[in-house]
Amino acid sequence: MSQNKSTSVDQSKVMDKIVSLAKRRGFVFQSSEIYGGLNGCWDYGPLGVEMLNNLKQQWWKSMTYRENIEGVDASILMHPRVWEASGHVENFTDPMVDCKSCKARYRLDVLFDELSIKRKKETLRELEPGQFDGQLKDEVVIEEFAKRTATDADSAKIAAFLPF
Repeated sequence: MSQNKSTSVDQSKVMDKIVSLAKRRGFVFQSSEIYGGLNGCWDYGPLGVEMLNNLKQQWWKSMTYRENIEGVDASILMHPRVWEASGHVENFTDPMVDCKSCKARYRLDVLFDELSIKRKKETLRELEPGQFDGQLKDEVVIEEFAKRTATDADSAKIAAFLPF
């Protein structure tokens, strides 16, 4: 876990430098920055608008200039039945888990990714006693853990063994 923390600190420093450069060069600015800002919202400066338009055009070409593909520009705000019919309601979920001690909320898939190999082994042994006894290669543990966390139902069973 300590390596993950140092990596995230390094990534945070890099992101801070990129944001600082983008602001100095006029690509992006935090929305309402002079009034304290609005988290997660950005305004584009002159260069940022050009970059954004170029990215949109390249994305559009790569996604729609193919056989049997037609582009549609639709609103994100839609009737709930549209989301149900498209499978978004049933298939796209982010199961969450609440930490009882710090009251923080975490996405289950992110927690699973951050678990050490040792903790994954312990969890598999608790989930299915006898099946994962003895020495196991790390690759086997990672593969078996991934199989068992592929569905929401199995993820919930595994989450019950985590110390939260």
